[in-house]
Amino acid sequence: MNDLDRAAHALLRLPPSCGPVRLVAVDGHAGSGKSTLAARLSAALGDAPVLHLDDLATHEELFAWTERLRQQVLEPLSRGGTAFYRPYDWHLRSFGEARALPPAPVVLVEGVGAGRQAVRPFLAWLLWMERTAEDSWVRGRHRDGPEQAAFWDGWTLAETRHFSEDPSRAFADTLVRERPEGYDWLPGPSVTAGADQIITHSDGSMSVN
Repeated sequence: MNDLDRAAHALLRLPPSCGPVRLVAVDGHAGSGKSTLAARLSAALGDAPVLHLDDLATHEELFAWTERLRQQVLEPLSRGGTAFYRPYDWHLRSFGEARALPPAPVVLVEGVGAGRQAVRPFLAWLLWMERTAEDSWVRGRHRDGPEQAAFWDGWTLAETRHFSEDPSRAFADTLVRERPEGYDWLPGPSVTAGADQIITHSDGSMSVN
């Protein structure tokens, strides 16, 4: 069993946090590897649904999506129903057709700000990608190419402002550090000394208590 399989097993053992759903956030700086981790965890969980916060944000509302998330996703899931949200098209600058998000045992929500204060009461677990802002942004700029340079200039300012006002890392249950193969899983800042850890890292391999 690899580290992702062990993480998936541990997440399934958590108590539900949003109706019948274990809502698990994957947060971190833009370009830190959140989408990749979420996709790999989804596969390890048997194709668990993934909500990308890029689908709720807009050009004018990079971080002002909390009410949209609450109405379209959190409230329906908390009632045990299927959520329906309209993903934003960043090229057309408009919202598209409704997309279903079923109340699966684990639902992953990934994006910058996934662990923000307004979302944390609904979370079963908060994962933070442990990569510096500068390193993450370099990766992101390289990924998106020079045509997105102006967007990135504005984004880095907005992200810095967001995390200064509403930090996520300080409340993370687990810090996830990318390795050449797999990930390291480390206790997050919110974990008190001696507390029972659902996901821990010890001697180079993850263990589930």
